[in-house]
Amino acid sequence: MRNPLPALARALGTRPWLMRLAPVVVWVDARLFTLSRGRVSLVGIAGLPSLRLRTVGRRTGLLREHNLLYLPGDGDYVLTASNWGRRREPGWAHNLRSHPDAVVLVRGRAVAVRAHEAKGDEYDRLWAELVRFWPGYAMERAEAGRDLAVFVLRPAGAEV
Repeated sequence: MRNPLPALARALGTRPWLMRLAPVVVWVDARLFTLSRGRVSLVGIAGLPSLRLRTVGRRTGLLREHNLLYLPGDGDYVLTASNWGRRREPGWAHNLRSHPDAVVLVRGRAVAVRAHEAKGDEYDRLWAELVRFWPGYAMERAEAGRDLAVFVLRPAGAEV
């Protein structure tokens, strides 16, 4: 029997009220991740791919961490800077632009990555894949009133 949770999560992800719950979801997810030593996240419980992104703060130089849903792609990790439909981009997007070398933690394993922001045809192709993967991104884009940046995180040492 297939896990029904990914389909349920995708359906709930298209509901506007879910965006209002963002602060609670982020708080619970961070605590769950910490308590499980990186093995469990809310997104993971829902049967969806999640990672913890470690970036260097563009202004502070301090380590910053965020749990994020990602689209797996040919060994890469594809992220969109939706910020739950807010008008402002999330801080991690600015951090990746300033410091593209980062680390992702996936199922308790750390992977060094190098990020680049998708543009042009690559953006269009990945955006279409992202919306098929997580339909709620279309709602978040409309709510934010901006295009949502898309980043490709490629494991360090992987060929471009």
